[in-house]
Amino acid sequence: MNISTDKAALDIPLIHRFLSERSTWAVGMPLAMLEKAIANSLCFGGYQEDGGQIAFARVITDGATFANLVDVFVLPEHRGLGHSKRLVAAIMAHPELQGLRRFTLATGDAHGLYAQFGFAPPQRPQTLMERYFPDLYVK
Repeated sequence: MNISTDKAALDIPLIHRFLSERSTWAVGMPLAMLEKAIANSLCFGGYQEDGGQIAFARVITDGATFANLVDVFVLPEHRGLGHSKRLVAAIMAHPELQGLRRFTLATGDAHGLYAQFGFAPPQRPQTLMERYFPDLYVK
């Protein structure tokens, strides 16, 4: 799998279909909202040798102190081949994401993957708060 941060190479319809129809976190997300999110994020696409996109991740960051990893996926038919590990490794090695004070993510089922890259439960969870609207896009 080849990994690129070139937004022009992203297969937006494929990303939108996966996130809005198959993900557990963005069901119903409008295309315009995804396009805005991509425009304002550091994005990583994973591609087969033929150029077809098979993976995606987005990092929301100020490029200096903080980053949040979101919307990570490998298409189901390409899972189990190490693509997610290569994708996260590329993200963690990206020059704009070095020296950050805090790098966060939320996951329901991939704790083992992210632990390999130094992610752990918050040291001080009592300091974290959120506003969370899980069904925001569902009509």
